[in-house]
Amino acid sequence: MRLSTIKLAGFKSFVDPTTLHLPTNMTGVVGPNGCGKSNIIDAVRWVMGESSASRLRGDSLTDVIFSGSSSRKPVSQATVELIFDNSDQTIGGEFAKYNEISVKRLVSRDGQSSYFLNSARCRRRDITELFLGTGLGPRSYSIIEQGMISQVIDAKPEDLRLFLEEAAGISKYKERRKETESRIKGTRDNLDRLNDLREEIDKQLEHLKRQARAAEQYQTLQAEHREKDAQLKALEFRRLQAEASVLNAGLQDDETRLQELLAEQRTAEEQGEITRDQHAEASQMLGRVQAESYRIGGELARIEQQIQHQKELKQRLETARAEADEALSEVMRHIESDATQLMDLETLVADATPRLETLRDSDAERQDVLRDAETKLSDWQRRWDDYARSYAEASRGAEVERTKIEFLERQSLDANRRREAMTTERAGLDVSALAEAMETLALEHETKRASLDALADLLEGKKSALLVLQEQQRQQQSELAEVRKATQSGKGRMASLEALQNAALGQEKNGALEWLKAQGLADLPRLGEVLDVDAGWETAVETVLGHLLEAVVHDAPGRLRAEVAGLAQGRVALVDGQTSSAAVPVGSLAAKVRGPAAIRALLAPIYAVDAASAETQREALGDGEAMIDQAGVWEGRGWWRFNKSGEAQQGALAREREINEMRQQLAVHGEREQVLLDGQHAQRDALLVAEQAREDAQRTLYLAHRSVSEMGGQLQSQKGRVESAQGRMAALDAELLQITTAMSASQEEVREARGRLEVATERMGDLEVQRGALESERRQFTEQRETARTAAREARESAHQLALALEAQRTRVNAFNQSLARLRTQQGQLASRRDELAAQLQDGDSPIHRLDGERQLMLEPRFIVEKDLAAARSGLEGIEQALRGFEHQRQQRDQAALLQRERIGQRRMAAQALEIKAQQQVEAIATAGLELDVV
Repeated sequence: MRLSTIKLAGFKSFVDPTTLHLPTNMTGVVGPNGCGKSNIIDAVRWVMGESSASRLRGDSLTDVIFSGSSSRKPVSQATVELIFDNSDQTIGGEFAKYNEISVKRLVSRDGQSSYFLNSARCRRRDITELFLGTGLGPRSYSIIEQGMISQVIDAKPEDLRLFLEEAAGISKYKERRKETESRIKGTRDNLDRLNDLREEIDKQLEHLKRQARAAEQYQTLQAEHREKDAQLKALEFRRLQAEASVLNAGLQDDETRLQELLAEQRTAEEQGEITRDQHAEASQMLGRVQAESYRIGGELARIEQQIQHQKELKQRLETARAEADEALSEVMRHIESDATQLMDLETLVADATPRLETLRDSDAERQDVLRDAETKLSDWQRRWDDYARSYAEASRGAEVERTKIEFLERQSLDANRRREAMTTERAGLDVSALAEAMETLALEHETKRASLDALADLLEGKKSALLVLQEQQRQQQSELAEVRKATQSGKGRMASLEALQNAALGQEKNGALEWLKAQGLADLPRLGEVLDVDAGWETAVETVLGHLLEAVVHDAPGRLRAEVAGLAQGRVALVDGQTSSAAVPVGSLAAKVRGPAAIRALLAPIYAVDAASAETQREALGDGEAMIDQAGVWEGRGWWRFNKSGEAQQGALAREREINEMRQQLAVHGEREQVLLDGQHAQRDALLVAEQAREDAQRTLYLAHRSVSEMGGQLQSQKGRVESAQGRMAALDAELLQITTAMSASQEEVREARGRLEVATERMGDLEVQRGALESERRQFTEQRETARTAAREARESAHQLALALEAQRTRVNAFNQSLARLRTQQGQLASRRDELAAQLQDGDSPIHRLDGERQLMLEPRFIVEKDLAAARSGLEGIEQALRGFEHQRQQRDQAALLQRERIGQRRMAAQALEIKAQQQVEAIATAGLELDVV
């Protein structure tokens, strides 16, 4: 079996679907660090069922999915498929018929893994079991990584044993044995749990029986309880009837008392209504008297307020007249001061006005001189700009021509060098030599291609021989597997038979084994092991001998009779092992047995008969004689016996015969297995030689293919060189012609550019003379403009300062005129205010005397109204006191009636409760099946 193809998609660095073909038994992957070489080994280990993320150099199993990069998006799943060449049928079972076996694993982002065998969904365990014993697995010796060789060398014997078992092909049997033991253990655990469950159910059944008895007793007591409870409820019913009669009598008395209280309440309410009418009339009288009192009091307050107002007004008028006199004096002083300052300012303004006009005329003249100077300088600037433009154009033209000349000269020099290089290159091209070399390569290529066919035929022959050897090896392996399977099955069957035989013939019960060990008899053979019984009569012999088959065969059993006292408990049987050639009755059961003479003598009185002739021979039996058939029916005169107990001794003799036959069979299988192993070793050596020869032939063919491919590449390269040389010569000729033409045109352009450069240089010389004259004029015009600008600035500043001073003085004159006008207006207003206040003060006391007379007239009606108000208040208070008495009496009767109603309600509720209890007692008695006479 060999791994032939690996298909990866989305696994680690293999984001795109990638297929790796492994055509030979040895394939190398070469590349720099980080290119993904180790990812191939990780993929193989991952598909074979690796479940540890650290073994795959990751933190979790989903890390094997490509997680994206700067230029690629992450993918959602990873898939790896391994295709194995099973043409040698290394993998047996249901997959032995397939020449190719595909193993595939798929994992998604949610962590779910899926396994496939030949495109059929399977479990991880199926893949592990399939490759058990083949040396291929997630952590087997077939996958050798860095550090594994030293790990194997330094491994402990118990660790190295795993590799040896895997190489020997027994790991799958150990795995199956482990699984079987696990299942047996689980079955035993289930049996233990079933026993526990059965014991628990037995306990529960006993408990339920006790509960059933208790339930029957409870039902009896419950019936008696219901009868006694009904009688008790009848007595309770009569007591409740008596209490209800007492409550009804008290309820009638309470209702009578309630009617009396309601009558007293209505009387108090009628008297209260009469008193309320009287109180309303008294309240109206008090309101009228009180309103008159309020009116007279308001008039008196108004008159007293007017008197106080007139007094305060007179005081304010006197204060205002004094303030007006003082303000009028202050205004007169301000008017005199402002008039004096106004006269001084008007004199200064009259003197400064003529001087300002003179300064303004002088400034205008100097401004005209400045404008003439600036006009001349502007005209010069225009002529200077024309000169600069002309000079710049001439200089730029000269520079352009000079640059063009340098470029053309440099271009000509480069073209000349290029022409020399191409001439040299054209001279070095030898097309005829290249064509001869190409013909030589073509002849050698054809020769090597012809030798490939012979090598291919040789490889096919090696492969055919290898297939024949592999088929022979496969047949031997299949036969060896069958022999081993039969041996393993036989060993298992023999172990089971031996265990049953030991259980059937052993004397391990009740301390018998310890006694046999003490006497040194435990290792001696049992009777069932030494008896030789004819086929078909084992059951008959076992029926007769029974437990005697467990007997220990001893040369002198009689000598051990004294030691029997040392056996505290148990069953022991001893048989003399001496045999005898004495004749036994023909047709007896002893004739069917070979073994100890004592046992044959025991079996001699018993005839071996057929079931069909048993009826006829029964009548011929004498006293002490018996017969038995092959089914084990043991019959004598007047009795018969047939044993179907299922004990371990049943079938012991047949089992012993089967054990002996199985031993012989196992010996034959062992010899055949050794022969097959020797043949397999020789076949393996021949297969290795054939495989090596096939690989050598394939390597030779591969090298020949590579040599032919390399020779074809050289031939193609030589053809390319010839064609390239021919094309290059044509291109060189064309380019040389173009360079020669370009060089002639460049020389003509250089001559024309030199002529234009000389003209531009002469123009620049003429402009240099004009430059000197213009610079002299500029200095003269600049000096004149600066002198005129200084004089104009001085004249303008003098006129401006005088104008500012004159404007400030005129502003102050206007301000003083406005202030004088405002003060004179204020003077007139203050004089008028002073005259008004003097007139008001002359009539200040007359309103006060008039208001005092009105106040005296209002005092007498106020005294009369106060007396009437006191009388009305006294009468109203008496009526209110009587009304409160009647209201208090009504509230007392109302409260008493309310208490009486509550008492009646409580008595009614108690009576209803008694009726409900009595009804419940009646229903309970009826439920109990009794009758009650209600009076």
